[in-house]
Amino acid sequence: MSMKWVNLLTSLGDETLFDASALLSGADPPSEVHRMLSRWTASGRLIQLRRGLYVLAPPYARTPPSPVAIAGRLRRPSYVSLQSALAFHGAIPESVAVTTSVTTRRPGRWETRFGDFRYRHVHPDLFWGYRQIDFGEGEAGHVAFAEKALLDLFHLTAGPIRADFVRELRLEPEVIDSHRLRELAQRTARPKLIRAAEVADRILEEECLGEVVL
Repeated sequence: MSMKWVNLLTSLGDETLFDASALLSGADPPSEVHRMLSRWTASGRLIQLRRGLYVLAPPYARTPPSPVAIAGRLRRPSYVSLQSALAFHGAIPESVAVTTSVTTRRPGRWETRFGDFRYRHVHPDLFWGYRQIDFGEGEAGHVAFAEKALLDLFHLTAGPIRADFVRELRLEPEVIDSHRLRELAQRTARPKLIRAAEVADRILEEECLGEVVL
């Protein structure tokens, strides 16, 4: 390995996911930084996720980066939501093949070695209800609270939200806080989401009681 490669590993510390911009403030001119990044990518030491975003390849990275951390770096601002966040919190029983986030920017999709990442557009007045998750080794990402992820799903689903749609999600009553769901729905000031939260609240309550939703 060249000394410059060693210097890169040293500067990253425990991080495996990084932006090229972090290297441009050093002593090397930008043209040299980009040349080194291209060479290391071609040799298999780095994996490029998009322009300017890289991951250390094995064996230099002990573990792959979290999909949540990748999702947050591929497009900013964004946070993981919908079924992806519901699965992250254990609010639905199924895992999801695509990591879906919401963003105030244009929608988009990336297919990478670490999975597929989809971005849905929401208006800025709905861009809230998430928190940062620290995965260690310099990785972090933003994930919607389970209740906000459910509201985002309702919002981005065409048409009114029916009981059958909510039932098919098989929501976990111990994870979804019905009171918080209604409060967040009121905060959106959107009649569709307020009604959808009422439907979900009824189903969650009857699930807790072991009753069949009619």
